[in-house]
Amino acid sequence: MIEVRNISKSFEDKLVLDDLSIIFEEGKTNLVIGGSGSGKTVLIKCLVALYKVDSGSIIYHGRDFTLLNEDEKRDVRKEIGMVFQGGALFDSQSVEENVAFPLQMFSPMSPEERKERVNFCLNRVNLPNAHNLYPSQLSGGMKKRVAIARAIALNPKYLFCDEPNSGLDPKTSIVIDNLIKEITEEYSITTVINTHDMNSVLEIGDKIIYLFKGKKWWEGDKHEILETDNEEINNFVYASELFKRIRKASI
Repeated sequence: MIEVRNISKSFEDKLVLDDLSIIFEEGKTNLVIGGSGSGKTVLIKCLVALYKVDSGSIIYHGRDFTLLNEDEKRDVRKEIGMVFQGGALFDSQSVEENVAFPLQMFSPMSPEERKERVNFCLNRVNLPNAHNLYPSQLSGGMKKRVAIARAIALNPKYLFCDEPNSGLDPKTSIVIDNLIKEITEEYSITTVINTHDMNSVLEIGDKIIYLFKGKKWWEGDKHEILETDNEEINNFVYASELFKRIRKASI
């Protein structure tokens, strides 16, 4: 579990996160949604300490991340996996080298143990024969699966995904969504996903947080989001013709 307590973050005179409090639950896919400029990406960067909060606390299973020294933060970071928008694979490294990278950085494993772990992770994302390929040889969906394999290499307690379906076709997006949800439940990971993809919300939204102007405006699950009378979230959810039709059909 990750508990966000009353955090605020500004850049110069612009308040981006405003006294924000959220609990991200273990073993669930926690989705953060909201329009551009709502604070989603800044929130994730604060959670992993790429940005320092101006006030408030971020608690990882009883550990206040905002108060830890650098060595203690490094220990927490070993428990974190990250899937970046676009995958962020190293172009000059093979798939095997990409997945092994966090193991070389943070693990005392021997080369043989690292290879075994890489094999396991690639098998888990259904890429058992991709070891020697390079990112330029991969489809968009394969790149995302390699990114997920790298993110789980250290067997993380926490998994952060920033727009994991960005640039993917709908069919591949479903594959990635299901993979993230399966891994979350299988290993009891606290998973936090930033997304604009409302299909993801309805497919895997165990817990959904809607941000509006840096505040938590609404929270619920994938069933409740279709029934809320919150005006801002309805304007967001039903912006597309698809969800307008869903809403009409449910009335």
